[in-house]
Amino acid sequence: MLNYSLNPLLKDKSLKPIKRRKNKTAHHAPIDPDIIFGLHAVQAALDVPVSRVKEIWLAAERHDSRVENVLNAAQEQGVVVHHSERETLEKLAPDVQHQGCVAKCRPLESLDEKGLFDLLENLDEPPLLLILDGVQDPHNLGACLRTAEASGAHAVIAPKDRASGLTATAIKISSGSAERLPFVQVTNIARLMQELQQRGVWLIGTSGESETSLYQTKLTGPLAIVLGAEGKGIRRLTRENCDEVVFIPMQGEAESLNVSVAAGVCLFEAFRQRGL
Repeated sequence: MLNYSLNPLLKDKSLKPIKRRKNKTAHHAPIDPDIIFGLHAVQAALDVPVSRVKEIWLAAERHDSRVENVLNAAQEQGVVVHHSERETLEKLAPDVQHQGCVAKCRPLESLDEKGLFDLLENLDEPPLLLILDGVQDPHNLGACLRTAEASGAHAVIAPKDRASGLTATAIKISSGSAERLPFVQVTNIARLMQELQQRGVWLIGTSGESETSLYQTKLTGPLAIVLGAEGKGIRRLTRENCDEVVFIPMQGEAESLNVSVAAGVCLFEAFRQRGL
């Protein structure tokens, strides 16, 4: 209820208080999990040696170099291309910025624990891993994948439950990194961390409550950076399984960083130290 005494203009009972409309939550139609969209995402899926793309739909009115690149790559991979009206693309990928390019693909498979350990055994350099403890926003997952690839990480690891997987949005935001960087989904993060420790991987978590700065910490050698979910940070059990917990020095009044930004800060500091 409005308190008319707070504003002298409202003491005039002829003036009616303004009723504010409640924002209605938009309900977007779900996208087929085997659909990817956007020129960059589709191009990246075509550029791997064995493409998982089965069919492509391009907006009939688009005629530019980026579309020509997709057409050429599709021809090399033997992929069927449909030149379609915008309405067809909207039905395949509703409520997203598809840029006039949508593709139907075989599922992008993630690795399991065995696949991860096989990967580590075949590396000829110390592993650099990113562990995400319950990141649920596919935009953040996609951004983390892109950052991890750019910083030289060998894999991104996440739990199977209560966390984002490789959705169409995550793949789009990754700008091609999801096609190239191994993504590992595990049942039990704590158990995986213990197995990594047994293999000599040093686990570094992040928390604003730590007294050790990221920049005071050695980030060379076999390493996994552990980051928590949006707004919550790493869970207690996850933190207890870390070998070390550090904080990221910040100025201003911001309490925390977006998880993909924190991933960039930590991974690129590791990249810097490894290059010295």
